[in-house]
Amino acid sequence: MPALAAPVADERSALREYLAYHQSAYFAVCYGLTDEQARSTPSASALSIGGLVKHATGMQRSWMARVAAAPGEPERDTRPFEVRAAQFHAEYVMGPDETLAGLLRAFTEQNARTLRLAETADLDARVPVPRDAPWFPTDIDAWSVRWVLLHVINELARHSGQADIIRESIDGATMYELIAGLENWEPKPWITPWRRPASPA
Repeated sequence: MPALAAPVADERSALREYLAYHQSAYFAVCYGLTDEQARSTPSASALSIGGLVKHATGMQRSWMARVAAAPGEPERDTRPFEVRAAQFHAEYVMGPDETLAGLLRAFTEQNARTLRLAETADLDARVPVPRDAPWFPTDIDAWSVRWVLLHVINELARHSGQADIIRESIDGATMYELIAGLENWEPKPWITPWRRPASPA
């Protein structure tokens, strides 16, 4: 993962490159964490890094289902709103039976599906605004696929920034150091905890 996104030539390559770039930030921020650290909430926030990886996966899954169905709608979730809301909130929590490696595998698989749609979907296709949740706007009928991809980029960037702060609260590691570690990792980077280099004498 370089520190900057690669150059882009057109709109579609820009959307894909910035999706991939912000997806990659989660692997860097997770570098060297144990499951216990990934589950911890060391800042004033109730968020954990594992929970943010889990949410970034579910967020992409939900939006990409809408992109894949455009201009139609994805299959309707008929469960009561309270059940769906509880699942949404659970996406922010790394459960006691979940592992960081498992969450990252699911994230990797979803990332690939997101990028495939960014490469192939009609950017102008209408994506109907859902009417089954109170947080969606009521004054518009549809977004474009282009808007959805930009929204997903925004979500990935916002939450990876939260993860940066949480990671620094855990062990002081910052993004450039974590990128450098990740670029040189041996087969299982999540096993060996990151250590701050000793200060020069």
